[in-house]
Amino acid sequence: MAGSGLEAAPPGRHRRAPERRSSYREVFAIAEFRALWTAQVLSFAGDQFAQVAIAILVYRRTHSAFLTAVAYALTYLPPIAGGPLLSGLADLFPRRRVMIVCDVFRVGTVGLMAIPGMPFAALCPLLFCTVLAGAPFSSARAALLPDVLPGDKFVLGSAVGNISFQASQILGFVAGAAVVATVDPYLTLGLDAVSFGISALIVTVGVRARPLPCRGEATRPSLWAVSADGIRIVFGNRTLLTLLLFGWLAGFYIVPEGLAAPYAHALHGTTVTVGLLMAAMPFGMVAGAFLLGRIATSSARMRMMGWLAILSCVPLIGSACDPPLWCVLLLWALAGAGGAYQIAAAAAFVQALQPATRARAFGLAQSGLYAVQGLGILAGGGVAQAIGAPLAVGLAGLAGLTAAVMLAVSWAQLRVALPQTQGSEAAAA
Repeated sequence: MAGSGLEAAPPGRHRRAPERRSSYREVFAIAEFRALWTAQVLSFAGDQFAQVAIAILVYRRTHSAFLTAVAYALTYLPPIAGGPLLSGLADLFPRRRVMIVCDVFRVGTVGLMAIPGMPFAALCPLLFCTVLAGAPFSSARAALLPDVLPGDKFVLGSAVGNISFQASQILGFVAGAAVVATVDPYLTLGLDAVSFGISALIVTVGVRARPLPCRGEATRPSLWAVSADGIRIVFGNRTLLTLLLFGWLAGFYIVPEGLAAPYAHALHGTTVTVGLLMAAMPFGMVAGAFLLGRIATSSARMRMMGWLAILSCVPLIGSACDPPLWCVLLLWALAGAGGAYQIAAAAAFVQALQPATRARAFGLAQSGLYAVQGLGILAGGGVAQAIGAPLAVGLAGLAGLTAAVMLAVSWAQLRVALPQTQGSEAAAA
């Protein structure tokens, strides 16, 4: 059976040659990666600034907390609703071109939002389309990155991207609020549109054109067929499905971040407490991702992945004991450090796919991640309403630990077969 009949190579008595670890310096020495990373950072910054600007703009004009929440929710819904479908564009057209077109499209949509007096009924669909365009952009970038960073450099490049994202989570909202407070929200949106234009220019100049990987079809398949193929590839193979579920484990350890405000209230804290709690796990993730990429070899990351996944959930169980703030911050930061396993899981997932199908499978994984995180926060909020935030976080950690242990056991059985599956869709049918 495809994906479940993988056989490990017979153990030999000869020692393997020592693994050579790539360095962050070597990764940043590659000009194409610098261009892709800069475009990614601009996209992150633009998204953060747009979220803050839209929230403030809508509230100023409507004085409605509900409409403000609706506008903010529109920044999370598009990747779930359209991500799996539109991500397939990066498997149908050259990926560099997809990135450029997405950026130019967002220049137009954000530029329209920056027009003073734009009605709320127009802002919402424009915001939806802006965020929706991020799905094929991210999938195209993820599919292109292994071509730019071969071998172990790809894992370090993924770590840099993850660190950049987490850093934007820590600093982005604060910096975005400061910018909006300093300048008009419309001007902030105008600057956001300019950032997407700069990103398109950087990709155009800094990333060389590559032909689309050949998949052998006589005619170009439809977008629906590509999306369905992505589901078949991932769910039809045990190795890829296990790696996918490792990524979706985030639905459990995202709960503390979503319950930061009620948790701070339980601790009799202030708004500063909320900020500290929200920053604890991203801070741990940044530290863990840097160390994992800097110190561990490729095979060591694969061996550690199950244990780190367990670590991402175990500390959260301690929250049920209602510890003081300093202890909560330490526990959550430790859980965040464990979450660095996502770098190894994501790298193994992408590398185990054929080049021609990377984007469609990555789009499925990314959209599912948004969905499980949203569901996790909703479920955690419902439980916290009934039993309190500390107990809810502890239960999320316990449920996550159960899932992580099952995944770690499955991964221990599959790990030895992974090198044989890379580049061949893990021997999928």
